[in-house]
Order: sequence, then C-alpha cells, then structure tokens
Amino acid sequence: FSDRLNEINEKIAESYTTTTIDGAVEHAKKVGYPCMIRSAFALGGLGSGICKNEDHLRDMAGKALSVSPQILVEKSMLGWKEVEYEVVRDHLDNCVTVCNMENFDPLGIHTGDSIVMAPSQTLSNEEYHMLRETAIRVVRHLGIIGECNIQYALHPTSLEYAIIEVNPRLSRSSALASKATGYPLAFVAAKLCLGMPMTEVINQVTKKTQAAFEPSLDYIVTKIPRWDMTKFENVSRQIGSAMKSVGEVMGIGRTMEESMQKAMRMVDPSIAGFQPKNRYETLSELKEELRVPTDRRIYAIAQAMHEKTLTVDEIHEITKIDHWFLRRLENIVHTWDELETTTLEGTSKDLMLDAKKMGYSDQQIAAILKGEYTEDDIRNKRIGYGITPHTKQIDTLAAEYPAATNYLYMTYHGSESDVPSANGGVIVIGSGAYRIGSSIEFDWCGVSCIRTLRKLGYQSTMINYNPETVSTDYDECDRLYFEELSRERVLDIYQQDKSDGVVVSVGGQIPNGIALPLHDAGVKIMGTPAPMIDNAEDRNKFSAALDEIGVQQPAWQELTSTQSALDFAAKVGYPVLVRPSYVLSGAAMNVAHNDKQLRYCLEEAAEVSQDKPVVISDFIQGAVEIEMDGVGKDGELIAAAIHEHIENAGVHSGDASLVLPPHTLSAYTKERVREASKKIAKRLNITGPVNIQFVAKGTDVMCIECNVRASRSFPFVSKTMGVDYIEAATKAIVGADTSDMDLPTLETRDRPSGYVGVKAPMFSFTRLRGSDPVLGVEMSSTGEVACFGASTEEAFLKSLLSTGFKLPKKNILVSVQGDLQDEFTHSAYQLHELGYKLFATQATADRLEKNQVPCTVVSYPTDENSSLPSCTEMIKNEEFGLVINIPTHNSKRLEDNYQMRRNAVDYGIPLLTNMNLVKMFSDAVYKHRVEEKMVGLEPKTLFEHYEEETDSDAWTNKDEFH
Repeated sequence: FSDRLNEINEKIAESYTTTTIDGAVEHAKKVGYPCMIRSAFALGGLGSGICKNEDHLRDMAGKALSVSPQILVEKSMLGWKEVEYEVVRDHLDNCVTVCNMENFDPLGIHTGDSIVMAPSQTLSNEEYHMLRETAIRVVRHLGIIGECNIQYALHPTSLEYAIIEVNPRLSRSSALASKATGYPLAFVAAKLCLGMPMTEVINQVTKKTQAAFEPSLDYIVTKIPRWDMTKFENVSRQIGSAMKSVGEVMGIGRTMEESMQKAMRMVDPSIAGFQPKNRYETLSELKEELRVPTDRRIYAIAQAMHEKTLTVDEIHEITKIDHWFLRRLENIVHTWDELETTTLEGTSKDLMLDAKKMGYSDQQIAAILKGEYTEDDIRNKRIGYGITPHTKQIDTLAAEYPAATNYLYMTYHGSESDVPSANGGVIVIGSGAYRIGSSIEFDWCGVSCIRTLRKLGYQSTMINYNPETVSTDYDECDRLYFEELSRERVLDIYQQDKSDGVVVSVGGQIPNGIALPLHDAGVKIMGTPAPMIDNAEDRNKFSAALDEIGVQQPAWQELTSTQSALDFAAKVGYPVLVRPSYVLSGAAMNVAHNDKQLRYCLEEAAEVSQDKPVVISDFIQGAVEIEMDGVGKDGELIAAAIHEHIENAGVHSGDASLVLPPHTLSAYTKERVREASKKIAKRLNITGPVNIQFVAKGTDVMCIECNVRASRSFPFVSKTMGVDYIEAATKAIVGADTSDMDLPTLETRDRPSGYVGVKAPMFSFTRLRGSDPVLGVEMSSTGEVACFGASTEEAFLKSLLSTGFKLPKKNILVSVQGDLQDEFTHSAYQLHELGYKLFATQATADRLEKNQVPCTVVSYPTDENSSLPSCTEMIKNEEFGLVINIPTHNSKRLEDNYQMRRNAVDYGIPLLTNMNLVKMFSDAVYKHRVEEKMVGLEPKTLFEHYEEETDSDAWTNKDEFH
C-alpha cells in the first residue's frame, strides 16, 4: 500500500511492517515512543493500540500476532483531526465522492468508537477540496471499482495531512454514509462491479436523476456509538484504536446542537440529553476522564460546561476536540442557563422555540424549569404556542430538485413540512440501537412485520434510528421516520399522521417500555392490551397473576427493605435471585449465595429499576431451562414451539445454546409446559408474539418469566420450523386469517422432524481487554449462529465450529471446582480415550488420578516459584488446543481461574466454562470420532443432497424459489 502511494507522491504515516515481536521493537526505535501498532487483515482495529514503551509494545505485539500474521509499527499522530471520504468509481473511470465525514474525537480513537458528523463541520473550503481531490487521485491509482473509503489524518492548524488507510470494500461507515445521504452505496457498488457505468444507474431516492452525482445535505447527521462495558467485570473502559462499541445511533437535525442532543438520547432511554450523568466528584477526576477517553467522556464535557469548572480553551487543551464543536455544545448550555431561571408561566414563545431548536426534549425542559412540571405540561404549553416539529425529507439533493421520497426526519427549524399527513396507517416501532441483548433479531422481527402489513394492504410507517438496520431502508415501508423512539416523538408522529394504531411487540424492550405511557396518552396499542403488557413486565403483578391461575413458580417476594430480603433468603435458603422489572437481557439480575452478596446485589438492582418493583426469588440449582415461543390470538395460542437450553438455568437465555426440538425433556415435562402456556396466554389475553420461560427439575415445572413481545429466539424458531412466526403474529394483530400458514401448535409433535436445530452464542471477549469470559444471569454475547444436523450432537458441533471454535488436536488444560470433579471424570475419560493428553491443575489432577484418568499436573498461574510446568507459559506458547475451566460460587482460587480464562481468550484458544457444554462437547466428539462419522461435518454437494431427498421431504416445489 505504502509503495503504491509513493508512486503518486501521496503521504502516509511513517510505518514499518514486521512478523515478529523483536522486529517490532527494532522498528519502534526508528519512529520513537509513543508509537502505534496495527494488525494486517483485521477488522475493527483488533489487536491495535498506542504503545508507551518497550515492555508495553512486547505485550501488545504478542497479542496482536496471535490474531494476525503481520503487524505494522507506525508514528503516532494523536490529536490530529480524523476525516473520511466515501468514494464510488466505475470501470469507465467515472469517480465521485458520495459523503465526507469528520470525527468529533481527534485521532487515536477508532472511527467505530468515535462520535462522527456528516458532512464535515470544521474543514475550510481549501481543506475539503484538497482532500477530495486526493481521494479521487488515490482511488483511480489503486484501480478500485465499486465503493471504498479513505481515511485521513489532518493537522489541526496547517494543511499537512497523511492517508491512514483505504478499505477497498464497503465498511462500517458505508452503512452510515448510505443512511446519512440517502445514496444506497451497496446497491450502486453492486451494479458497478457488474460492469454497469455509473451514468446508467438510477438514483433510487429521486427516481429521476442518475447515480453519477455527489449528494448535497441540508441537515447534519451525528453518529454516536453505544457501548455496554457495565455488563463485564474487570473490563478496561478506555477507548482507543481497537473498537469496543456494540452498536450505533444516528441523529438528524438542522443544526449540530439539535442533532447532537437527539443522538445522545437515542443511545439509551435513560439519557436525557447533553447534561452531566454520574457526577465526577473532584476536578482532578474530571480532568483525568477528559485526558484518557472512555465511553463516558461526553458527560465529563457536559459537567465541565454546566458547572463552569473549565473553559472551552481548557477543555480543548486537554482533549484536542475542535473549538467549533465545543462552542456549539456551549450554546446548548447557554439555553439551559436561561431556562433554569424561568417558570413555565414565564416561558416566552421565543424561549420555548429556542430550547426546542437546541434539541431539548419536553422531559428535559420539565426538569430544568423552576417549579414542578410534567412532560405533558410542557407539551400542552408548547402546542398552545403553535410550536410543533416539521417533517423534512432526505432527498439527496438538498431540496433543489423535485423528489418523491418517503425518507423523513423531524426538526424545529424550518417553516413548513415537506410532506402532507399520512391520514392513517399502522406505525411499527423499531428496536433502536444494537446493544448486548437486543440486536439484529429484533430488526428481523420489525422488517417481517412491515412486509406482512404491506402484503395485507395496510399503509405502514417505521420509526427507528439505527443506521445499521434493514428496517431503516426507505424501500421497506411506506413511510420511514428516522427518529427518536421516545413517547414525545411517537406522539408527534401519531397525531400528525392521524395513525390507526401502533405495534409495540416486535422491537424488543424499548417499544415495550413506552407501551403504557402511550396507551395513557390515548394512543391505540395494537395486539396485546397495554395493561396486560404491564402485568407481564411488572414482576410483582405477574407473580401474583401466576398464583391466581395456579401456575407453579419459584417462591418469591417483593422487596421492601434489605432486612425483609435477608429474612426471605433465610427462609427459602440460598442461592436466591434478585430481579428488577422492565429490563432486557437481565440487566442487574444477580444470583446471591450469602448475606454479603445479597446486600451488594440489592444496591445494584435499586439503581436500574428506580420506580419499578424489585423481586427476590428462590434460585433452583441444576434445573433445565425451557422456553415456549408462540403467537396468541385473543388469548388462544395459534402457533407455538418448545425448545430447551443445553446449559442449566442460571445462564441467561441469550447466552445459552438452544436445542429445537428439545432433546432431554420427558413427555410429562412437556405436557406441564403446554398446560401452563395455555393458562398464561389466556390470563394475559395475548394477541401477537409471546415468550414464556420455565425451569424444570424432578416433577416441578415452574414459570420464571413471560415476555409479551417477540423474543430473541423468534428468528431461530421461525427458520428451524420453516414458518415465519412474526408474519403469523402480525396477521393475528390486525385480525387477518392464518389458516393457510400450516402453523405448528402446542399439539404438533412432529416438527421439525428428521433434523435438529442448535443455536450457539458468539462472544466478543477478545476485544474487551480484561473482561472475565464466564457466563451468568446477565447477558454478554454479542451475536449468535445456528446450524441444523441429523442429531443433536451433530448440530451442536456444527454450530460450535461456526462460532470460530477449533476442534483441539492433542493437549487439553482442565481445571474444575471440587464439587464438579466426579461429574467431570466421565467427560475427562472420554477425551482421554479419544487420544487427547490432559493437563490439570493440582486439585483437579489429584481427583482424576484417584478416579484412574491419566493426566499431567501443571502449576497455577499465580504460583510463580513452582517446579511444575507453568500453565500460563503453555497457553502463551499455544500448546493447548482447548482450555476447560469450570468455576462455581465455591471456587477459592478466583484469581487463578480468571487468569487461565483470560489468557486463553487473549491468545485465541477455545475455552469452555460450563459443565453441561463440556459434557455435550465430549459426547459429540466421542460420537463423531468413535461411533459414527457425522454426515454434517463431512459435507455433500447440494446436488447429491437433492438426489437423496424424496419429494415429500422438500419444503418447496422443484422450480420454486426459496
């Protein structure tokens, strides 16, 4: 890359490549410390970072080389501006720059972890054109056809710049650029790659002009990443050149202030806007936060400005964030200061309009003004003044040419709306930002819902603000509002469009959380009635309802005081489970094993669930967890599927491996699940999707929770059963007929037949430096895969291999807590018989020897003076193909266990930390190697498969598209 750029005299940062740690140290002497290292062939800056000195470099280089064959050592340019251009070129050498973006955070933070604005805000005309011309020259020289992006470092005060990289593909920012400009980059790139000239590709938004143009924007887009660091223990919160965010949002407004505040609220419903959050107590803590960026830096800037502790110049000195951005943020604070001294009665029309133009929400204004006001007081006053948002189009042409587009946003700037009211139609509320526990599954559900509505002839409107989703593609629905999912904004749209109703059950937790407030404001909620949603979400009401209809559940009690909780625990016996209401993916859910842990859990739960009840219940150990995903219609289940987890209850369902059809449940247990599901659906009068979770042990089958919405397993169930459950739910909600869909009901026994589906979770522990890769009741996986197989074992192995797990070749390290050692012996012997060499830590080795399973003893990580071989060194030298480390709450050597797990993840070695998974794994490998070769792991071609398949097996006719 460097050589090609030198041919046209373009400059990149001084850098050297190497494949060894010693080579990296040599190169670092040439560029000086601090230097930057990067991995070749890696995504999201994996393995990259700023190295302060030689020891730091050796450590970082070792980890980087374990994930990539080559690393780059380069001069650090911390504090320069980071600018990006998206470029499109065809084979006839037509070349245009579609979008340029500027990072709010200066260089040193990966683009995926930076706040980004499009179009760029602080470049002079000269700088903009200089970089644009360079981009086109470089892309032509590299001969790229299709779409690419080019990243620059630009010196803040001179015209000096360097090219950081060119991605010859669509990148993370291409999705953002497509949604920000309305120019569908992937669509255009695909046509250009097929050899079409750019002049023949039609602009999809205007339907009148061609793709050979550069979009102009009459608005500002702000992208803010979403992190979920709080879900991990010991994780370093610092952000830098390796990406850690799990999702992003995009706020659209007419000024930077408006789009910034909108975007900040989109990140999470608990964020009010640009204002302090979790105050830094001392000035030195505040300065440290500004100096070493973490995911909370923007709140530190807000605090400094609100409390007037640092000037804009001082903040710029520490953070190197451009003065222009900081001055705009200061404007937001000036309006706050003005509001703070006024009452609602004294608020003039001008001040109210000013606050709305600055991006303040009604809720924020209610909290700032002198006196006690509700959000509705502000809303009524505002509407009384005639201040309502205008709807504007994103038409790629800054309204200079006519455009028939349905891609809309709302703003308080401007004097008229670009489009008339929709006069009816159904609104579907989207899933918001991707985060741990709510990601692509709910986007799949939302898209399936709008497609079904359109097929049935309804006019459909989507509200969502996530640029990475299919639901925010403007050709999926009749109207797309790229907007906040707040009560205020949904009401604005509902009233302006005179909508017929709102669907809240397909977008995960955010829509579910605003169902009751919308219902109280007079909005028609379609499907299950809003009060019933509250009955399922409010732990106290739900538990009381279960008692009333006679469904078994673990002993429970609503918390009133810490003392009552301790008394309850003494009565039912530890362990106990603490659960807040209205949370997704088990936030602040905890299992406590003694009084001390219980006190700690209660504090955490109280923070998350402020005005909603917290419930404490008996935690059943060693129980199987079962789920029922279904679709209700007026309280009757018209579609259902029962699946079970491989892991025992206590691992969050989003982190568990699911099996459909269930592989260990007795006929009796299944019948109890069916019976309870029917009663619950009736009691909550369910119409639409529902997910009910049970735990079973012995003859007890107890209900632990019910979600009156699509759950994250809906796509997996739909694809395994071969029928779209959300389509069925959408039809149930609008009262359409589902008799032709061949839905599996609770009575269906033979689906799926002939194969098994297994869903396995995918984790990102490698990127989250320092986090402990162990599973619990709070969800930590960031994705999932699913595979089908002829047997449970085959499907399990295929899905495990699909997550990047490699089957071990010879050596396996094992370390198991005492209570589980006898149980583990069976799996250990299977692995031994398969020819694996077992290495074990002292206590595990003693028990295995006693049980006559041969193994070699290795030292614990913290045991530095031991004469035994060191397990840490062996992990670093990649001598193990698999690490099995199974802790329980009785584990004593916490630090040792943590180090073994963490080292395995850092050096890319497969890790198993759950007893049931280890059993399933050893059974599956044993079956595959000894008893029968598994067909699924020895692939056939599609044609061979078709030859063996009978007509009755096939889902579709011979010439039908599927």
